[in-house]
Amino acid sequence: MALEDKQGKGTGQNMPGSNEKDAEIREILTKRSENGELACKRALALAKESGLDPYVIGRYADEMKLKLVACQLGLFGYRPEKKIVKPADTIEPVLAGQIEKHLTGGRLPCAAAFEIAESMGIARMDVSSACEAMKVSIKPCQLGAF
Repeated sequence: MALEDKQGKGTGQNMPGSNEKDAEIREILTKRSENGELACKRALALAKESGLDPYVIGRYADEMKLKLVACQLGLFGYRPEKKIVKPADTIEPVLAGQIEKHLTGGRLPCAAAFEIAESMGIARMDVSSACEAMKVSIKPCQLGAF
């Protein structure tokens, strides 16, 4: 069965199952989680290391009842406030242009926010902060959290 993301596009990868690779991924997730929580950065690192789509790693975490925390864009998984990103006071025109260029259906995909930050040499949180100021939602999450 092909995995479908929240926009209905198949990743071409299978849902978590019960083969040897699945057991290995679950074991790694167990080791990388703390108190039933898995940090976004750790989940994305595992996706890169394993060659799996981040959404598939998110499905494993969900199946294992691991709570995704510490979103690198500041959108979820923090205490006491769940969301820590704040709107930017000012936005560089180049950054605003990049955000607008990458919008899909009026939203900025999480993966695009990461790409913009990397290409501009800025912090990922700077991109999400600009989005907050521009009233642009960041969706979908690479891990499927939102």
